[in-house]
Amino acid sequence: MQLLVLIGRRLRRRRLAVDMTQAVLAREAGVSPRFLVQLEKGVGNISVARLADVCTALGLSLSDLFAGLGPGGPQRLALVGLRGAGKSTVGRALAARLDWQFFELDREVEALAGMRIGELFELRGESAYRQLEARAVQAILDSERPFVVATGGSIVTRVETWMQVRTHTRTAWLQAPPEAHLERVRAQGDLRPMRGRPDPLGELRAILDERTPLYGKADVALDTEALGPAGTVEAICSWLEGR
Repeated sequence: MQLLVLIGRRLRRRRLAVDMTQAVLAREAGVSPRFLVQLEKGVGNISVARLADVCTALGLSLSDLFAGLGPGGPQRLALVGLRGAGKSTVGRALAARLDWQFFELDREVEALAGMRIGELFELRGESAYRQLEARAVQAILDSERPFVVATGGSIVTRVETWMQVRTHTRTAWLQAPPEAHLERVRAQGDLRPMRGRPDPLGELRAILDERTPLYGKADVALDTEALGPAGTVEAICSWLEGR
């Protein structure tokens, strides 16, 4: 894929991540709306100076813009969704299929914390988890190898972290009905968000309703209940290859 197209896609993802319209970005960057449209489409001649102005308006450095853009494009994929969506199962299978590195964000956080996620929340609280999560995300994004990362279910609620992920990776939202989520989480033996709740399914539905607009900002959404793990892997591969 041509470098200009890759640059245009990354700029568009960043613009959407910061909830900025093309008109507002053109005004803030001091460029014409026509130039911005062509830039996001990857066509025309790009002036480095004007490209730098667009990056500045987006709060993005030129080095971050070009990070990971090789001949094969940005080979970085982040899987998002509620716990029980199948992110780890699909992520491992997908990474093996593509011969990419696989990260599970919570395991990276645990390595930084020196304790399990449950202990981290109980002993140091959610703020400590969020700080370590941001560090772990940055470390993963610094990887020079292509990768798939299975993120934590609540990452979309952290504006800066979610924006960073959406800017520097392609993102896929793995969906499933609330009942399927709860069944899978119970099978995993992790009921942290539901512990002590009289109506865990209702609570799960409320969490999903709250996060749906945030998950919906991902590049693509797939129903893992309908597709199954193997079908989801195949669908993501087809999407990545532009089929």
